[in-house]
Amino acid sequence: MMKLVSVSVFAALFSLPTFAVEYQDHDGMLMNHGDGHLMDMAGGMVMGNNPDTLPGGCEKVAETKEITVRAGHKYAEKFPGRMFAFDTQEFQFKPCTKLTVHFINDDNVRHQWMMHGLPKYLYPKGMFHLEVSGPAKISGTLILPPGDKTYLVHCDIAQHMEKGMKAQLKVGKGDGDLPSIPNVTANTVPDDYKITLPELLEKAHAEADLPEPEPVVESAKKATPAPVVVEEESAFSGVTIIGLLLGVVVAPMLASKFKGMSAGEIVSYILELSQSTLKSIFEIAQNLLRKFKK
Repeated sequence: MMKLVSVSVFAALFSLPTFAVEYQDHDGMLMNHGDGHLMDMAGGMVMGNNPDTLPGGCEKVAETKEITVRAGHKYAEKFPGRMFAFDTQEFQFKPCTKLTVHFINDDNVRHQWMMHGLPKYLYPKGMFHLEVSGPAKISGTLILPPGDKTYLVHCDIAQHMEKGMKAQLKVGKGDGDLPSIPNVTANTVPDDYKITLPELLEKAHAEADLPEPEPVVESAKKATPAPVVVEEESAFSGVTIIGLLLGVVVAPMLASKFKGMSAGEIVSYILELSQSTLKSIFEIAQNLLRKFKK
């Protein structure tokens, strides 16, 4: 029994390293696809890799620098309301610096270190891009353009930037600060974790100078259409009066005309009268047409 326990303990001790987090280094596995695009089958990617070509306006490399940037959930803990972050939110280098970035992902999800606004004649789509499925490490190199400019650095995975993975890189003195950089600049929309939803709505209405919303019940009452009132037709309308007059005048004439005739004879007479009337109308219409044709 003791022998079995000893074997189990030794097996557990030797298996402990397999449970430790191991960072995979992608640098040695990357394949060059041209145009500074390096990629491997394990989820590592570099776009815009440029260790040699000087941007226009740079006569030589001003200096050579290397930085290590880490990304993960734990770096966002110091920023209330954020889920992901880089360990550094601001970088600054001289123009024409040759910069190598070692990007380490501490999470078990995909993260990126993407820099925008670079000259498109040298960097496809104007960006330098490091991407890795973690935990892992990947590296890439670029030569910064001349001039004073502030560049956006962020993770472009859906909602990662909005959740805190955003930074700025200043070349020279930069040309200002970008908004909503954690611990560097104020948020475009300030966070307020004390205000309640009704208070937030009231504040939004006040800032937008909108009229106070009306109660739902009152709005429903106003929206209810008024009942349609249909006026009853008078018993002695114009049609009724005309019918009565015709009845008074025509009835005696018909009574004298059909006196002594049977019902069948009356029907036959009405049909013959209708036929002759229609024939007369048709002949009048033909004559009118002939006149118009002439």
